[in-house]
Amino acid sequence: MSETPPSLLGLTTYLMSRTGKAARSTLAARLADRKLRLWHMAVLSALVDFGPHAQRELASRLKIDRSDVVKIVDDLSVAGFVDRARDTGDRRRVTVTPTPAGRAALKELQAEALAAQESLLAPLTGPEQAQLAALLRRVHAHVQHGPGPSQPGR
Repeated sequence: MSETPPSLLGLTTYLMSRTGKAARSTLAARLADRKLRLWHMAVLSALVDFGPHAQRELASRLKIDRSDVVKIVDDLSVAGFVDRARDTGDRRRVTVTPTPAGRAALKELQAEALAAQESLLAPLTGPEQAQLAALLRRVHAHVQHGPGPSQPGR
């Protein structure tokens, strides 16, 4: 029997964790069908959204270990989704740029992510989904930037 204890259902953090795990697993499975992982999508998203990055800056932006970024960029390069170039002024610096194929792949990955999201959020109405997204963006911003001054009731 796998009934969740009511005391856990009363914890929003537990519900967020379990729901997040289900969402991640669903999306990861869809990406695995394309022989990609979530980090591949994250790197492509950062490059398309923010422009070319040095590998070091990419690791910092995405909070990924530098050695892991090298492997992810290697995978994306082999797939033809990114180009890498050494900086002529600093040979240690490698700049990563998305290719047209990488931009096209990201559009397909985003479609997969939206399909997974649609399935996960099916029990909610459109306005409820929008409200959930807005609330999660606020919590995400709080987590990313650390707690600011206490704002009761907000």
